[in-house]
Amino acid sequence: MRQWRIDGWRSHPLDAQREVLQNLVTSAQYTEFGRKYHFSNLYNIRDFKKAVPIHEYNDLKPYIERCMNGEQNLLWNSPIVWFAKSSGTSGDKSKFIPISEESLEDCHYKAAKDVLTMYYQFKPDSTMLTGKGLVLGGSHNINALNEEAQFGDLSAVLLQNSPFWGHWLRTPELSIALMEDWETKLEKIAAQAITENVTSVSGVPTWTLVLFKRILEITGKPTIADVWPGLELYMHGGVSFTPYREQFKKLVGKEIHYLETYNASEGFFAAQEVPGEEGMLLFTDHGIFMEFMPVGEYGSAQPQTIGLKDVDLHTNYAPVISTNGGLWRYLLGDTIRFISKDPFKIIVSGRVRHFINAFGEEVIIDNTDRAIHMACAETGAIVNDYTAAPVYFSDAGNGGHEWLIEFEKTPENIAAFITSLDAALQSINSDYEAKRHKDIALKMPIVHALPKGFFIEWLHHQGKLGGQHKVPRLSNDRHTLEAALAFHKAQGTTS
Repeated sequence: MRQWRIDGWRSHPLDAQREVLQNLVTSAQYTEFGRKYHFSNLYNIRDFKKAVPIHEYNDLKPYIERCMNGEQNLLWNSPIVWFAKSSGTSGDKSKFIPISEESLEDCHYKAAKDVLTMYYQFKPDSTMLTGKGLVLGGSHNINALNEEAQFGDLSAVLLQNSPFWGHWLRTPELSIALMEDWETKLEKIAAQAITENVTSVSGVPTWTLVLFKRILEITGKPTIADVWPGLELYMHGGVSFTPYREQFKKLVGKEIHYLETYNASEGFFAAQEVPGEEGMLLFTDHGIFMEFMPVGEYGSAQPQTIGLKDVDLHTNYAPVISTNGGLWRYLLGDTIRFISKDPFKIIVSGRVRHFINAFGEEVIIDNTDRAIHMACAETGAIVNDYTAAPVYFSDAGNGGHEWLIEFEKTPENIAAFITSLDAALQSINSDYEAKRHKDIALKMPIVHALPKGFFIEWLHHQGKLGGQHKVPRLSNDRHTLEAALAFHKAQGTTS
């Protein structure tokens, strides 16, 4: 029955999206927001886009704060008593995304069931449900502003609201999954998980690797497959998996399936239909209406968006979403590219604010992730994480890019790695290649090799260890890089 439903919206995505928007507008027409923008008089997509401006978080923040203080019927017509705390990258302030009953049931949980259904369609003989799924999530807090409203990161909200039988299929137990202290939590997860028959793992790659290494230390086993012989699936998201793939293969020690999902506090947007195939199937019937802003429109006075039927392949767009949690024409902040239109499949290419374009080079995270992967393959290096920023023109010379790279395995020749990284980036990005020509605009990259564990220590120093906190890989200014470099120098490990 569920596969039949998936086939329906997969085959008719435009119809599904029109119906989603109609349901959203109808449901919210008598909310404060709906009355302000005359939802009861909106009859088509064109009218909706004309009436409602594009919002970023700070535009909706006054509504959200009032809702956190107990007011209701502001952005959505059903009670909002849960908020997903989204910290984003290490430099961002916290956002509190409203979570309604509808966004839980008709978006997050529905999408999770569809992912499971698609996986079993791909692998009918799977034994995944005979064991447990290890979920590496975040923490949980009680919102002190009133007795009813609560917040945690998305994984905590989902765990807290999942049906009781869901906990039978999951490890660790809820009391451990929702612990605040990340270091203690990892120890307890490891201690409990090694006694279970874990058949699937889901979590951000960075923290999953930390857990895997700790489990191998505790057990003395050579590979994760020796700890969990039944492990068959790793579900990942949040950051590109490209830099981590080889490390996972080495640590796991056997062939398993890797499945990428695209879910965030704001909603569950897409997932790989078939593990290993490029691109994620866009979820068009899960309570979210989607528009797509060409990235060049970002920052303009009246940015324009297009619908699914008008998107082009291999063009970077910033998704603008309206959701059954009360986000209206909300700029998500990611950038995506379509690699297929039948069905609609996407890849996440970066963030609207995470790029380097100080000299017209237009370098995005997808470029640098691929370049890192190519340089590692050529030099035998293994990279854990990185951040990069521009070096501005000065009397001393041309501009360039400066990188802080944490190596799991440092290349034997760092100069060869830098040369390979630069060449790979030129092969991927023609604008970067043009600026690098004869060092006219950009000089050779500056790379600082960081010791293993540096970025975890840095996040810990900032009080942002664990959960969904991530290092911003690219910045168009030097604030993040300078802060990390200062910490690096203070540690006495400058290279």
